[in-house]
Amino acid sequence: MERLDKRLAATGRWSRKEVMELIRQGRVSVGGETALRPEQKCEAHTPVCVDGQSVGGGMTYLMLHKPGGLLSATEDKRQSTVLDLLPEHYRRQGLFPVGRLDKDTEGLLLLTNDGELAHRLLAPKSHVDKVYLAHVEGQPDEADVQAFARGMTLEDGLECMPAGLVPLGEGKCLVTLREGKFHQVKRMLAAQGKPVTYLKRLSMGPLSLDEGLEKGGWRTLTEAELTALRAAVE
Repeated sequence: MERLDKRLAATGRWSRKEVMELIRQGRVSVGGETALRPEQKCEAHTPVCVDGQSVGGGMTYLMLHKPGGLLSATEDKRQSTVLDLLPEHYRRQGLFPVGRLDKDTEGLLLLTNDGELAHRLLAPKSHVDKVYLAHVEGQPDEADVQAFARGMTLEDGLECMPAGLVPLGEGKCLVTLREGKFHQVKRMLAAQGKPVTYLKRLSMGPLSLDEGLEKGGWRTLTEAELTALRAAVE
């Protein structure tokens, strides 16, 4: 169930104030009945119309190529966030990042207003792998691979689940996680004496970064990408 005013505002066509006025004027219907209150609850499948025209459910799914220097947050009083990259009509849809990338980390970031899908993607029991390209000081070796595969407890007590590490040569490696604890990739590699100098997320489950997107670029997910994401967490 979702509030009617939130559902309409999430389309980006009206502000909350404009939605309240539409409802006051009797121009909104829910399931064929004239809506009376902005806080009225409706199910996702219930038809909502404005002036007799059907209004979509308002779910949006964007792939963003996050550049360094931006916070993975919806707003911040002092620093720019990833939402500042989007046009106004998207910023009015209640989008949020699915998981966080550190300020200086680049790469794939999914933005949506679908809370249920986001929760499933981030839940450890869903086993959604996240793959990162890391540049490090030193050269990852077989001992590091085995340490990641066993899982590790860091000096501060943080327990990390088993993870994948694939050395690529020239101070580079791929890291695969099924969880996303604070600075986890950096902290695990630092614990092995391989501090990270650059980090980029390449994929999240079946969703891979579109390398055709420039840093700061974004696009809507394709139907195939969205279907694959949903199937990954069913």
